[in-house]
Amino acid sequence: MNFSSYLPTNIIAGRGCVRARAEAFKPLGSHALIVTGKSSAACGALSDVCAALEANGQMYTVFDRVAPNPTLACVREGIALLKAAGADFVIGLGGGSPMDAAKAIALLSVEERADEAVFAGGYGQSALPMAHIPTTAGTGSEVTPYAILTDDFSRTKTSISSPALFPKVAFLDGSYTDILPPHITKNTAMDAFSHAAESILKNSSSPASEMFARESLRILFPLMRSIDAPSKEERDALLWASCLAGMAIAHTGTTVVHGMGYFLTYDYGIPHGRANGLLLGETLRLCEEEHVPALDLICSACGADTEEIKAMLSRLLGERERIPRGVLEGYAARAEHNKNVGKCKFGTSKDDILRIFVRSLG
Repeated sequence: MNFSSYLPTNIIAGRGCVRARAEAFKPLGSHALIVTGKSSAACGALSDVCAALEANGQMYTVFDRVAPNPTLACVREGIALLKAAGADFVIGLGGGSPMDAAKAIALLSVEERADEAVFAGGYGQSALPMAHIPTTAGTGSEVTPYAILTDDFSRTKTSISSPALFPKVAFLDGSYTDILPPHITKNTAMDAFSHAAESILKNSSSPASEMFARESLRILFPLMRSIDAPSKEERDALLWASCLAGMAIAHTGTTVVHGMGYFLTYDYGIPHGRANGLLLGETLRLCEEEHVPALDLICSACGADTEEIKAMLSRLLGERERIPRGVLEGYAARAEHNKNVGKCKFGTSKDDILRIFVRSLG
């Protein structure tokens, strides 16, 4: 019972909640920079946010140039627009990429750093206030203190972390996910599932983090077994499970699995959630071989054994990418230096990591 728990984000959930609870934006500032991609207009989220701000008499500027896997150049462009507009708070609207970019903009506009120092850590406690509205059910970024950006210096993706990156408020409206195509629904669900499972497999797990992670898995597993055409109620449940998984990793962070997956996204363009799904099944198999007790928590939450979980992931993944062994060996050598090596409940030696890579993608 030796742990701490800090979750400062105000969560507002329900279809139509952005307009219905517009007053939640008022304390954040007078002028919002809305950081988003192009899809937020199609799902109705952008119009809802603009209407809510207008009802409050708050000004806004839209920065809708965030592409998947945002770069530092994208963040710099957003900061320049924020300063030119005189915005004093940030709204992250979209999937993980816009929300990550929004966090970096809110942080780096207050604490300026050269590009080569962005991933060095040691951030202070200040960032512009933020509201986040997810339009996919996977990232959980609306309740975490992390932002993941493309790191061209290391040829991967890298996180920045600070308690200041917790949004002040998160709006969970499942209607924004209704139009998601099947492949995005599957990939983002695998991302949430991986967050919950990895949180349990992290040495820093606690009774609080395991509570969130196990509830997330309890909801996700049966939904992911028949996820081809989710109902509205199932969409809402997926979004809530994603948020729960975000709460779990807010306590623990993720394992080396995420770091391994970043190589696949950077070099091969494999979507982040799919990259996690490709590696997670064989990670669980390694846990089974090593008799890792935490695996029992994952299986009991799912109501399934390891093989059933692997079968569910395989069904969602379909045909797998294949990567030459020499490339995988290079990834294993690089992953050996990941910050989470030695912080997981399963083996993370170079040989362990290579075994996961080869079994998954060889």
